[in-house]
Amino acid sequence: MILTLSNRRDRFSGGTETLDSKEIAILCARIADNKKAEDILIFGVGDLTFIADFFVICSGFNKRQLQSIANDIELKLGSYGIRWIGMEGYTDALWILIDYGDVIVHLFDKDMRQFYDLELLWGDAPKLQWKPTL
Repeated sequence: MILTLSNRRDRFSGGTETLDSKEIAILCARIADNKKAEDILIFGVGDLTFIADFFVICSGFNKRQLQSIANDIELKLGSYGIRWIGMEGYTDALWILIDYGDVIVHLFDKDMRQFYDLELLWGDAPKLQWKPTL
């Protein structure tokens, strides 16, 4: 996996690169994509709610895959010094929610994603393009 993050000089503080919430959301989407998650979407919800700037939503095939995605997100963001505030649903892995403050990651199994239909609920939010265009 290749992660391309800007290296502007003003982005460094004490030798540690900092990421804004948009970059964190994109990084989460790319990590999920590398773990073969499906239907990955990023919603910019900052103008619609005060709870977060971005929601990352994706689906997995089974409990093991969803837990693997959650683990990899935690590991890779941790390497940037970014720690989650809370995580729910990991054990059952039907809907794993990882709260990074301004970014909330929703990892669903297919049935739960269809049942809760966050895409409809947050349909007024703009979708962020996170994949490079061809």
